[in-house]
Amino acid sequence: MIKIRVQLLLFFSFVSSFAFAQNKVQKWEIFEFALQGPSEGNPYVGTTFSARFTNGDHVLDQEGFYDGNGTYIVRFMPDKEGAWNYVTSSNKSQLNGKKGTFECIKAAPTNHGPVRVSDKFHFKYEDGTAYYPFGTTIYEWPFQEESKKKQTIETLKSSPFNKARFLAVPPYKDRYIDGPNKLTIFPFEGTNKDNWDFSKFNPVYFKNLDSCVMELKKLGIEADIILFRPYDKGKWGFDTAGQEVNRSFARYMVARYAAFSNIWWSLANENSFIKNMSDEDWDDLFKLVQQKDPYHHLRSIHNADKIYDYTKPWVTHVSYQYYNVVKSPIGTAILRDIYGKPIVNDENNYEGDIDSRWGQLTGEEMTFRTWNAVIGGGYATHGESYKASPWISYGGTLIGTSPARIGFLRKIVESNPVGNLEPIDHFFENNMAGKEGEFYLIYFGKENLNKWDFVLPKKGLAKGAKYKADIIDTWNMTITPVAKTFEIIQMPGNNYKFIDKDNSSIKLPAKPYMALRIYKVADGEKVLNDGRHELE
Repeated sequence: MIKIRVQLLLFFSFVSSFAFAQNKVQKWEIFEFALQGPSEGNPYVGTTFSARFTNGDHVLDQEGFYDGNGTYIVRFMPDKEGAWNYVTSSNKSQLNGKKGTFECIKAAPTNHGPVRVSDKFHFKYEDGTAYYPFGTTIYEWPFQEESKKKQTIETLKSSPFNKARFLAVPPYKDRYIDGPNKLTIFPFEGTNKDNWDFSKFNPVYFKNLDSCVMELKKLGIEADIILFRPYDKGKWGFDTAGQEVNRSFARYMVARYAAFSNIWWSLANENSFIKNMSDEDWDDLFKLVQQKDPYHHLRSIHNADKIYDYTKPWVTHVSYQYYNVVKSPIGTAILRDIYGKPIVNDENNYEGDIDSRWGQLTGEEMTFRTWNAVIGGGYATHGESYKASPWISYGGTLIGTSPARIGFLRKIVESNPVGNLEPIDHFFENNMAGKEGEFYLIYFGKENLNKWDFVLPKKGLAKGAKYKADIIDTWNMTITPVAKTFEIIQMPGNNYKFIDKDNSSIKLPAKPYMALRIYKVADGEKVLNDGRHELE
């Protein structure tokens, strides 16, 4: 029996194959029940098991999964308050036609539900709360010893990251075959390539994964879980098992994890390196996940040398690996125009000092690339690959200099007064985001400017409007208000620009990684020390 200790605290006991569960569950939390059924043969392929949940005219179908030892489980995430009824369906009499009910109560203030696409290029939680993904990559952390996993969670608690990318299945590495990190459990029954039984899953393996997803959920971190990857080097064979096994695995993962509100589905990491799979195979898996997930969690795929067609309807957002995109803000802005979906630059190289060129960024460069993604109207995922602390592989501790600066950027993004940041006049401007006429975040990157002439693109502006400005040192993490209030007029002889009526400039310190925050104010407003304002 699975025990999950979180806000939802579920308890089950079994009598004659009926389950008695907690009868009140928060909206977007997990209602779970288990039944005892047949264990002979192969329950993973020989038994169908699902439940239909109804709340008035709202109906959701959730597939169940076999958890070993004759135990069958359904996990369900209610998305509507009130009384829910359910009835099971199965080709086995012990599991068929079992009924129950529970009450879905109001979500706690910190429980916002799943993340959804919002305003075409952005995200928000289902309750309407804004969500800006500032993610990190920890590919193999679920497969480490308990002390390392706990260390990873403690590190995440004080980090700025609210999304974590990681693998559902470990890559082949010698350290997982011999020595202190030797793996003893795998997703399938068996111990090596010669005796895997790809038709049978290993429940013990997935219970470990359960706890990892739940630990992230407790921290408010989205679990961007990567279903497939190309890293077996001909040894384990998980990445060459064939489409029938791939479909079975994807279906089991959805049945087991879709009820977690913090799940994102990443179909693969570097998908085009899995040479035995075609785009049609990926289409098939995408559609299967879309069909079987009743809650419609976010879905994407991470590319390698060949880029998947992200315009396909089953893809909710772009998960991109193309390092040059984030060397300038315009790259992300162009991707928005191409795909018409949120752009998450999930791999921009990594801060670190390893021998591989993709893991040699300075903290300055990682921070620079993250700012560029945001100014381009998108998002970026952090990664760290120091020899002394290979975070992207195993988790543990962060030792780089970029996480604090990314956290500083996150605060700026989350505290802005206009919500989602859009590129401003990006066909002509390359470093400006915000909301026309209201708010501007201008990033100078590696330029060493000693001044910035107060000039803004025309759209959204009106003569006489007044603005205040803050100077942001993105590396030293300081915000310095500019004393002057700027009143704008149209630039003489220019139909596309507005300037300060006094033709003023803002003095800058002639060093890299500076930015400006400019926002509209009204008469009678008081400017606070951090650049915010309020009515006097």
